[in-house]
Parts: sequence; structure tokens; C-alpha cells
Amino acid sequence: MKPPPTELRPGPLIAIKLSHTVVWAFFASCIVAIPIASWRDEHRTALWLIAIVFVEVSVLVLNGMRCPLTSLAARCTRDRMDNFDIYLPLWLARHNKTLFGALYIAGAGIALFRWLRALG
Repeated sequence: MKPPPTELRPGPLIAIKLSHTVVWAFFASCIVAIPIASWRDEHRTALWLIAIVFVEVSVLVLNGMRCPLTSLAARCTRDRMDNFDIYLPLWLARHNKTLFGALYIAGAGIALFRWLRALG
């Protein structure tokens, strides 16, 4: 007897995982770009990047620290590994919020420091 399939709806799951990965790459890029923009004295750009990521952080907070795409993916599979809903290595999916949260806070801190320094 075959075990039940892990994926209930593989087509939609692939689409959700691909979308989630693209959205993740966008926000990860924004986070990495914050200190770069700041070091280039592009303070307005750094502020926009901080604001864009803040909107995503707000969505996560309002959704119980879970991406809404994770809930959609959960309807398509029984898999619950840390990367069941995104095309990321398991270790990165597992530590994603901690790693990029720290980078976001550090980048925003650098941007604030550089902006205050530019004013003085």
C-alpha cells in the first residue's frame, strides 16, 4: 500500500513557492540595499527601503509572524518542514526571520547614524 501523497495540490504549491521566493528575494534585496544606500549618502533611498520593509514586517506581525503565503501553501501540502512553502535551503528558511531581522535593524541603525552625521 502506497503512503498518502505529501502534496495535495502540486500545481498551486509550485506557484505559491515560486511567488513566495520572488517576494522573499525582493525584501531580502531591500534589506541588503539599506546600508549600501546609506554609505552612498542616498538617504532618501535608504528611508524608502526601510519603509518598504517595515510594511512587510507589519504584515508579518499582523499575521502572527507568518507570511500569508505560508497559509496558502499549507492548504496544498501536508509537508511542514521550514521550507515547505518557499524555494530556500532548509537552514536559511529556518533562520530567515532572525538573520534578516538582525540585518534590517543593523541597516536601519547604520542609515540613522549616517543621516545624523550628514546633518551635523
